[in-house]
Amino acid sequence: MVDFLSLKAVNHQYREELLKACADVIDSGWYINGGALKRFENHFANYCDVKFCIGVANGLDALTLTLKAWKLLGRLKDGDEVIVPGNTYIASVLAITESGLTPVLVEPDPATFNIEPEAVRAAVNSRTKVILPVHLYGRIAPMPAIRAIADEFGLLVLEDSAQAHGAATQGRKVGGWGDASGFSFYPGKNLGALGDGGAITTNDAELAEVLCALRNYGSLEKYKNIYVGVNSRLDEIQAAMLDVKLKHLDDEVARRRNIAKCYAKGIENSKIALPAHGEDSEHVWHLYVVRTAVRDALQAHLASTGVQTLVHYPIPPHKQQAYKHLNGLSLPVTEKIHEEVLSLPMDPTMTQEAIEHVIDACNSF
Repeated sequence: MVDFLSLKAVNHQYREELLKACADVIDSGWYINGGALKRFENHFANYCDVKFCIGVANGLDALTLTLKAWKLLGRLKDGDEVIVPGNTYIASVLAITESGLTPVLVEPDPATFNIEPEAVRAAVNSRTKVILPVHLYGRIAPMPAIRAIADEFGLLVLEDSAQAHGAATQGRKVGGWGDASGFSFYPGKNLGALGDGGAITTNDAELAEVLCALRNYGSLEKYKNIYVGVNSRLDEIQAAMLDVKLKHLDDEVARRRNIAKCYAKGIENSKIALPAHGEDSEHVWHLYVVRTAVRDALQAHLASTGVQTLVHYPIPPHKQQAYKHLNGLSLPVTEKIHEEVLSLPMDPTMTQEAIEHVIDACNSF
């Protein structure tokens, strides 16, 4: 059996380091907003080449709190429009609506699955205030073009970097292109905690200060609440786990890139469309997503050969019951993508034998 991703195997590589980091937190007697969090925030900010990192409870909160902070700072108001790709995971849209803002869904580039700059430009109007590009499946969105559009129209950019830790273009990593960026450390991510976790990166000192308060009941000083905040803190143990795994992130990404190259070279089946690769730095291969007009049949065939696959994602946000008022939107590119995508195993602990097994299973379909 080739598992889609074995988190047990991934974390076992660093078991002793993780146990020591956990024990250090336990022995410290300090479990919230302490030294482990500050160390990780500093290290992750340095990794992303930005000034500030603010740890929060999860990736959704990272996006939502950033939008709410911009409202508190007077940069946004209720009803302002946020341009977002139609084929993203629903969390990107949830953050917008939870913040009292209006999502404007646009079509992606079918070759890269990422937001298409000309679609963004066409959607800009007087109500547009934010572009929210999603670095889907681990590939950085076309940030130079998006940044140029934002600068031309005076828009904010909030990167959804939940799937792309370490991806870069023109020498700049995700997390450093936008006015702010939201990250997820969900266990299955390339940089995954052993539970939930998230963070915001930014170079904006004023925004960082507001976010530090918002995540902690709206307070920077105990019992003095500046804002109506929430409880969304990245706890000490998870921060310590992430600090261990951050040291190994680039090595794991290198393994993911090798798996992707093996798939690209070895899978030769006209029924299966492989993802575009591009430059190494652009893609960290959180997922290896192929497309096929006969997805159910391919998935069943792979399962019969012992290959586990997943669908990311079967239903686009505008077709979800939660957004019934958007169900009538026509986004044919997005809808076709959601009907055809299938994610092959992408596990940095995969053996070459397992990789070859996946390739042979695809070719025998």
